[in-house]
Amino acid sequence: MGKATREAYGEALAELIVENPKIVVLDADLAGSTKTGLAKKACPERFFDMGIAEADMIGHAAGLAASGYTAFASSFAMFASGRAWEQIRNSVAYPHLNVKVCATHAGISVGEDGVSHQAIEDIALMRVIPGMEVYVPCDAAETKAVIRYVASTNKPAYVRLGRSGVEDVYSEDTKFDFSKVRVVREGTDAVVFACGMEVQAALEAAKKLEAEGVSLEVVDVCAIKPADESGIVEILKKFDKVFTAEEHSVIGGLGGLIAEVSTANEPKKIHRMGIKDRYAESGEASALMHKYGLDGEGLYKEIKENL
Repeated sequence: MGKATREAYGEALAELIVENPKIVVLDADLAGSTKTGLAKKACPERFFDMGIAEADMIGHAAGLAASGYTAFASSFAMFASGRAWEQIRNSVAYPHLNVKVCATHAGISVGEDGVSHQAIEDIALMRVIPGMEVYVPCDAAETKAVIRYVASTNKPAYVRLGRSGVEDVYSEDTKFDFSKVRVVREGTDAVVFACGMEVQAALEAAKKLEAEGVSLEVVDVCAIKPADESGIVEILKKFDKVFTAEEHSVIGGLGGLIAEVSTANEPKKIHRMGIKDRYAESGEASALMHKYGLDGEGLYKEIKENL
């Protein structure tokens, strides 16, 4: 098992805060869990622990950004996107400030912390905010590339990160272009657009389907917004069987994006795989992923049933 994306985030941030004197890091009393503590260790004078006060943290991040800094603000996804939504909308996105909200512990793979900590709405919440960019990297290499990319821009961004370790999809020397979707496995019979750890689950499902003579294309959609609409359309043109997979509600996230692009450009029936308008519960992460059909076996079964 490879690193969790939150670990890769902390490592990238620790490098960037040393390289760039204009980077500041804020955390809501979770530096050990979000891994921003690595940045604190590297440069304590530009790290600010704001306590369990996410809205206040975002307000301070906005002020620092207005003063010329690139502000990274972190907490668990449930609280970064939910509790601080108004501040992100009004204090960051509306004035177009250079704040990167990097939220860890997203989705049901938070596990035993339960529903109160399992953000399954955060992509939708962030995606709807005008001007807010949204990224969901799938592994360590893509995470580090995303963090370096958003640090190089002056736009507000939301980066969704996970708690659990994930298998590597990319090598450390992979060149990323976040203006494009990336086909990580070519296929001819059906396609699944995936983000985050569902990229690995989709690849596992593809292997199972291949053994049964089904060729599944797997597409990594790291940039939810701005989306590579032209790239998505070109892939849609190739397939009649289209699936999406995300560790998020099927409402408003990646599945919503693909459905919207399809409706406007290349109408297809889209089968969305994710959390289907319900909450999960407390439990071991892998057990929850299996129960809700979001592991490789679950995606394999759902795709097979709907081919």
